[in-house]
Order: sequence, then structure tokens, then C-alpha cells
Amino acid sequence: MKGVKRKRRWWWVLATVALAVLVAGCGATGTAPGAPGPAPGVGGASGGQTQTIRFSEVIRSIFYAPHYVALANGFFQQQGLNVDMVTSQGSDKGAAALLAGTADISLIGPETSVYIYNQHGEKNIKAFYQLTGVDGSFLVGRPTSKPFHWQDLNGKSIISWRPGSSPQMVLNHVLAEKGVHGAKVITNIAPQAMVGAFRSGQGDYIQVYEPLASMLEQQGVGKVVASLGEAGGSYPETAYEATDAYIRAHPDVIQKWCTAVYQATRWMESHSPSEVADVIAPYFEGTPKDLIAKSIQRYEQQHTWPNNPVLTQEQFGILQNVLIEAGTIKADQKVPYNAVVETRFAQKTAGGQ
Repeated sequence: MKGVKRKRRWWWVLATVALAVLVAGCGATGTAPGAPGPAPGVGGASGGQTQTIRFSEVIRSIFYAPHYVALANGFFQQQGLNVDMVTSQGSDKGAAALLAGTADISLIGPETSVYIYNQHGEKNIKAFYQLTGVDGSFLVGRPTSKPFHWQDLNGKSIISWRPGSSPQMVLNHVLAEKGVHGAKVITNIAPQAMVGAFRSGQGDYIQVYEPLASMLEQQGVGKVVASLGEAGGSYPETAYEATDAYIRAHPDVIQKWCTAVYQATRWMESHSPSEVADVIAPYFEGTPKDLIAKSIQRYEQQHTWPNNPVLTQEQFGILQNVLIEAGTIKADQKVPYNAVVETRFAQKTAGGQ
């Protein structure tokens, strides 16, 4: 795939872990200001003291709604876990925090596990719970009444994510499948600056997650023209991950974590998008609840949150084929499934509910 540096040096990320970690957090805490706390009477799983888990989320997005539901409804607290949360603004930074030991669990793209494994370092990270089963980004164009066709992207510019990231690779994969030619994919804008660049007139299209897609549409700045999740199909976009050493040392924490998130996902199935929006709104301060509810509905319609949180061998194969297509790994650098995926905790959680 053009536009991706085939010799991307992940050892550089590892060598500069300390710097990555310093810029990783944006100050988000496990309980957002004004967020509802656990239900009355909720304590630890055994009624004792809770254990603090340092957690790094890749970005703040409604794409990860089950996580915020688990926080707001006290499902982590019920398991005896207190979540100390920061936002890393990138899977590479979230992975760096794990390797540096400044995060215990990160929500990141599983592709980072492949990159790190191929560096043959002292530590590896493993995906133990798949939170999302499709890409969560949407393609937003300039406001128009014309129906969208993929060929409209021929020769156009698209603000996307950094090279080697899941959304960027999924976009390029879809563009190739749809026969789009000559599109310029812009990958050198920081995530927090992408929307501002689009607002200022840069790019014909932008690839963003919810609630930003709905927000741009409501404000008349853009129009959602396509779902990359629907266009790209099954794809293990994000998973909870930890170092193999942490998983071995704290299997009880990993199991409790899986239980809390699975409980939140099931809770969402029996509540309306508006009810979910009421619960997670404090984590999206300044975003109207109707936009949050619309975002939830969009994600539910494309079956974002899988019933089975196990990252399967088939999905992992899809991921590695996309990485090869993107040029971030070579065909002879495919990683063994069991080397970077841990299934027993998610299997026990889903099988025991």
C-alpha cells in the first residue's frame, strides 16, 4: 500500500518509551467529573478494599461505550477494581505505556502486539478481550445533497490517522476494494488536530469516530457519507491488552476486568441508546445527549460490540493480511496466534454468563 513506510522502525518507539508515556495521558480519570458512581451498596467483589488498575485508552470515543458504562454503573467496582484512566492518543503510546510499566491494561489496536512481537524484545503484549469487532470510523465529506459513490473519492484528499494505525489501514483497504484511484490520504495530522484542520478547509473528507462524525454533521460542517465498519466488515479494531508478564502475575485482575466489561455490554443490549447516553454523558462533557444517543445507535446498527469477546484465529488472520497489504509487516513476519492473543479469560466470561 502506498503512503505507508515499509521500514517503519518500531524499535524507535520502544527506545523512546519514556517520552511516549510522558505525552500519553490527557488527564482523564476513571470517574469523569459529574459521572454517576456505583449503585448504592456496591463495594468490592468480596466487600474488601479495591485494587487500583492503571488503564490507558487509545482515544476517547463512543466507539468504546461499554467501557464507560462499566465505569459509570460501578461494574468495575463490583469486581473490586478501581480504574485510574488516561487517554494515550494512539495505540503506539498505549503499548509504550504497557512496556514501560506505567499502565497495567491498555485499550489499543491488536496490530501493536504484532509489531512489538516482531521486534523480538524482552516483553510482549497480548490481547485478552476484543471490545470492538469492526472499524469504528466514519467518512465525513463536505455538505452536499448529492448521493455518495466511492468513486467520488478519486483524486480527493482524506484526513486520516497515522500510518500503521488500524483506521488508516482499514481506510486504504476499503479504497483498494472499492477501486478508488488517486486519493490523497493525509496521515501527518495529530488526532486532536484533525477536526480543526477539516474545519479550516483542509481535506475534502475526514475519517473520524463518533461523536465527532455526528457533531460535524449537526453543525453543518460535514456530512457522514460512509461507515468504514460496514464497508470493511469483520475486523478486530480494538482490544484490551496487557503484557504477558502482567497476565501471568495477575490472572484474577484480568478475569475480573473481562467480567465487568462483558456485564456492561450485556447491560447495553437491554437499554435504549438514550438510556446509554444518559449513563456515559459525563465522559463526553460538552457533547449533547442526543448526539451521544445517535452515535450509540449508529454503532449498534453495524454490530460494533460482539457477543463473543474472544479474538478468533479467523479475525487475527484478517488483521495480519491487512498489515501485509499495508506494508507494515512482510508475509514472512506473520505472528503465531497464541503468541499475542490470550483467549481463556474472554472464553470463561462469555461461557459463564
